[in-house]
Amino acid sequence: NIHAWKACCQFGLCNYKEAREECEKAIDSDLKNRLMLHLAQKSGDEKTLMAYHEKLKDSSIPDQLCLAALHYLRGHYEDATEIYKKILTEKREYAALNVYMALCYYKLDYYDVSLDLLAQYLNVNPTSVIGMNLRSCNNYQLY
Repeated sequence: NIHAWKACCQFGLCNYKEAREECEKAIDSDLKNRLMLHLAQKSGDEKTLMAYHEKLKDSSIPDQLCLAALHYLRGHYEDATEIYKKILTEKREYAALNVYMALCYYKLDYYDVSLDLLAQYLNVNPTSVIGMNLRSCNNYQLY
């Protein structure tokens, strides 16, 4: 499905118009659905966003991660953390989700909770620049 992959590249480059054009050429797939959902969010098209949102599967971890990202982008941090928690109960090896949850808790001004989650992640990945930067931001807010 080359068009879907080309669309992902265009999306990553912030070429949303080109991404949509490529994505529309792609065959129907879960990847196409997730990308069209994010393109609708970027363009502020609520009707299209809801249409693609309904196609997300509860049993698909990539779909749920997509939904959590969408919640985060819309400022629904509690909803995003609920999805991350659910995935972590099933897949403990997805340690990076602790960073995403920590970022949500940081945005909610729960700096202590954010630091606890970061500590778990930094034990596994002590050289993570993102983890260290977020830890610094939390410490700045606390002290």
